[in-house]
Amino acid sequence: MELQVLKPFGPSVLKAKIPEKIVKDINDYIEELIQNKKKSEEADHGQKLAGDVTQEFLLNRDFVKKVGWLDFLGKCTQAWIKKETNKDIKNFNIIQSWVVRQFQNEYNPTHWHNGHISGAGFLKVPKTFGNFSQEEQKKGKYYPGGNLNLIHGSRMFLSQSSMFIKPEVGDFYFFPHYLMHLVYPFKDSTEERRSISFNAKIDEDIFNVYGE
Repeated sequence: MELQVLKPFGPSVLKAKIPEKIVKDINDYIEELIQNKKKSEEADHGQKLAGDVTQEFLLNRDFVKKVGWLDFLGKCTQAWIKKETNKDIKNFNIIQSWVVRQFQNEYNPTHWHNGHISGAGFLKVPKTFGNFSQEEQKKGKYYPGGNLNLIHGSRMFLSQSSMFIKPEVGDFYFFPHYLMHLVYPFKDSTEERRSISFNAKIDEDIFNVYGE
């Protein structure tokens, strides 16, 4: 596994690469759902999502285990926690995992998750997310369209409060459940931005540092 611990602010963030087969298997499953109107409606939990997106599909537990997604999440979390705390987790209990289908002008506002560990990554990315006008680009403005933005605390000297992540297929980021994050809308593309996320709980005695 390709793992990289990032620490742009207080809590660390783990960057990992989803195996290509898992990306393909999940995408194939989503495409089948899209084609089946009844199953698509049954699996769509978009009304529970904070933002304005086309669809959110909740993945069932049998499927996440079958395609190796559960194993990938568990092993990455175990390696991350070991590196950061030198402790071995014995429990990795997934609460939910879901796929979000987002198109131009759609967004997900600032929010956070439940559980102990969360994460977000990318299954499909448009060829372009658009850009600012040439005039704005000349001024050096950064175009955040389609980006995942992680936020923590306030910007201070030598301490950034946010981290902008440009989506790349297969990239996945693990972070503590409380870490605020959002997804910016994008323009000039009719293609889909497809992401995948999860919530999970680990050993309470490792997570609950306040009990020490």
